[in-house]
Amino acid sequence: MAQFLEGLGRQVSVINLDPANDNVPYRCDVDISELITVNDVMEHLKLGPNGGFVYCMEYLEKNMDWLLKRLTPLKDKYLLFDLPGQVELYTHNNAARNIVKQLVDTEDYRLVAIHLVDSHYCSDPGKFIAVLLTSLTTMLQMALPHINVLSKADLIEKHGRLDFNLDFYTEVLDLSYLLGHLQDDPLLSKYKRLNEVIVGVVEDYSLVNFIPLNVQDKETMLQVRKAADKASGYVFGEGEDRTLEGLMSCAVGAEFEYEKIKNVREKYMDTE
Repeated sequence: MAQFLEGLGRQVSVINLDPANDNVPYRCDVDISELITVNDVMEHLKLGPNGGFVYCMEYLEKNMDWLLKRLTPLKDKYLLFDLPGQVELYTHNNAARNIVKQLVDTEDYRLVAIHLVDSHYCSDPGKFIAVLLTSLTTMLQMALPHINVLSKADLIEKHGRLDFNLDFYTEVLDLSYLLGHLQDDPLLSKYKRLNEVIVGVVEDYSLVNFIPLNVQDKETMLQVRKAADKASGYVFGEGEDRTLEGLMSCAVGAEFEYEKIKNVREKYMDTE
């Protein structure tokens, strides 16, 4: 994404806040490994990987002055924060939420959460329901403008064809149809009532939807960039889309759902 945005003319800095990134595969201007790493925590405190991640994020929260000092020279740049993928950091622990809250409330950063999940989960109704609940919980916990992304869209049918059209999953349409497929699974049928309740919670909030993404595909990258620009208000700043048409299109979201998914449908899915 940094390379993609730089190609569009943006001045981008990457902030690595993943304490398990031993060999960072990109150029970053701030690296949490200078402060703490999961390996060091596991070795010295005898914690497991999950406990190590929680400790690292709580340690960063208590040492925000370290992060703020390194961010100060980058305030005029477009910042990409790379955070760990351990879901419990965003659903059951407050450290990550408190870190971004301080950046937003105290330091006046405009942040957007981009939540990535593997797109091939769509082919498994049970896993997709779990993804929906995780996404919703993360949205409520982090309390940021939030974009859910189905990543690796080129592998969306890696484990078989989808039961429904792609827009069913990106727009999270009537999930009662998904429950019908779950009941055919002898393992999951005994959790029928639980799944009904989970689906009900997701539908009651009506907040979860997805954008498909393949990082090698320019069109899907543009979709994510456009959604992030709209959520952060960047499109109204001194970016590259300052035409009235571009501003109004982003502001009102004048785009049909098929336009968002047609590239993935045509390139990576068996639509016969």
